Amino acid sequence: MATQGASGVERLVRAALLPVCVAAGVVVVSGFFFPWIVGGVVSGRGWLVVSLLFFGSGLAYLALLPLDDPAADADGRPGAPYLLRVRHVAWRNWASGFLARQDPITFGVPVLVFAAFFAVRLAAPTATTAAVTAAGDVLFGEFAPLFVVATFLAVCYAFFLLVGPWGAIKLGGPDAEPTYTYPTYFAMVFTAGIAAGIVFWGPAESLFHYGSPPPAADVAPRSDAAVVVALSYAFFHWGVSAWSAYLVLGVPIAYFTYRHGAPLRVSTVLAPFLGVDGLDGYAARTVDVLAVFATIGGVATSVAIVGRQFLAGVGFQWGVGFGGVGALLFVAGLVVIYGVSAESGVQRGIRRIAGVNLLLFVLFAALLLAVGPRGFVLDTGTAALGRYAADFVPMSLRGGGEWAAEWTVWNWSWWFSWAPFAGLFLAALSKGRRVRTVVFTGVVATSAASVCWHLLLGGTALGLQHSGRVDALGAVATNAGAEAVVAFPVFAALPLSRLLMFLFLALIVVFIVTSADTSTLVVSILATERGHAPTTGSIVFWGVLQGCVAGAVLLVGGGESLQTAAVATGGPFALLSVLSLVGLTRTFRRHERGHPTLLNRAAVALVATPLGRFVPFDREN
Repeated sequence: MATQGASGVERLVRAALLPVCVAAGVVVVSGFFFPWIVGGVVSGRGWLVVSLLFFGSGLAYLALLPLDDPAADADGRPGAPYLLRVRHVAWRNWASGFLARQDPITFGVPVLVFAAFFAVRLAAPTATTAAVTAAGDVLFGEFAPLFVVATFLAVCYAFFLLVGPWGAIKLGGPDAEPTYTYPTYFAMVFTAGIAAGIVFWGPAESLFHYGSPPPAADVAPRSDAAVVVALSYAFFHWGVSAWSAYLVLGVPIAYFTYRHGAPLRVSTVLAPFLGVDGLDGYAARTVDVLAVFATIGGVATSVAIVGRQFLAGVGFQWGVGFGGVGALLFVAGLVVIYGVSAESGVQRGIRRIAGVNLLLFVLFAALLLAVGPRGFVLDTGTAALGRYAADFVPMSLRGGGEWAAEWTVWNWSWWFSWAPFAGLFLAALSKGRRVRTVVFTGVVATSAASVCWHLLLGGTALGLQHSGRVDALGAVATNAGAEAVVAFPVFAALPLSRLLMFLFLALIVVFIVTSADTSTLVVSILATERGHAPTTGSIVFWGVLQGCVAGAVLLVGGGESLQTAAVATGGPFALLSVLSLVGLTRTFRRHERGHPTLLNRAAVALVATPLGRFVPFDREN
């Protein structure tokens, strides 16, 4: 049995982190809940530093706690479990170990692309913005049917896998066992794929749709009918359609990795067409390069936007100004936190912080349900769920018009641009599980959590806005459209407002960490030569690169342009998802016959009960 985290250096780091966390925590809690104790001793930037020390030292300490890992001794062969581990080398050998194992194409091309983008942006900012905007307008306008069809097809395929015979396929063979408990599996899948966007947009998206409803709904802005429409579209954009985008890449990667010996790569979805031995060619490399660019671009811009929005919300609530230095300081703190988590590996930092994230998520939701307008939330939520279910197909097939391009098509492209790293991570965690369990977790359970979040936060925000108790939309208008400020006037109108705000800010930090640490690990795997696990140097490089891209967005500008460029990669991956489903279906039809459907399994279970004599079921078949 091996013990991870038993080195002398890690013991010293843990010994230093704990008192820092306790001391910073005392200051943060005192300043937050009992401001008269601290008074004006700590400045605005001082609060930011102390808060980052509190969250960062606490999460880093959790990530670095030792772990007795019996699997570490037996699992020394190449494959997904091995590749998810980080090869820890002495700090003197970080550079040499890192450079010796990098794939020159999947490593070099994305780095050069990012350098070229910011160089061009610095030299010709107006032209760069205009060019990227024009390309985005064409993609989200002219190619809207691609996203609409790909997303709806993903939902239909996920439903078929859930109830059909192929759902019974066990990834890794009949004797394979899951690596993680189900709660841990769900926590990592959910928190890796959602980021801090769900925290900001939970109260904000419904309010935006309430103030400007979709034209197809034909309801007046800020009317009673607009409340239900607004909430139903929030469910739509964060529900089964969104999460299915991850699944249609994750399941093919998992199947070909665990059943056919393909590498843990996004390009593995091309195995039915290229063969496993053909995945070293330029077509497969192109897919992996695009995956690295989409992941770094998407997550880095998210880190930058989260930093800006986080500070905008804090500034709105407490009147504290931070400026560009504050945003850079926030991003630097995040880089350290998610870098430590990624370097500690899935079994330690990523798993533990995902668990903390989910606990905070549930605690916040329960607290909001207890103090919020429950009657309005439940009544409106029930009506919105009914509308969502009844109008799901028309909503799914509606992609024309400016509103749909700016909201629905943009959202589908954003989810598809995150699908490479989220889908690969889903695949890596799914060994030993049946395809049906993967679908249930990756689509049904995650969508249910997202919908519940929007029901509670969006319903509460709508209830307070519609009743006139708060003017959250007015706060957004006076703060340059920053959606982060929506939550603060909403919470201020509720009991236990300070506790809600504290948990809300904590969730922002933890959610972005759980996505950024996973993306860092996934990109490190993609950029490392096939068959080798990433090293500490690789984790440090890609983690810092994400932070540098986020910092460049804040300093040089071009956040919207880079975000649009990253989201635009959702187009190729939407097309690739359709191709992957064609290849997966062909393979399933050829190699996976004779599996029971969900109905067959239910019938077998029913036959074993006293009601079985009423079931016309042939036990032989």
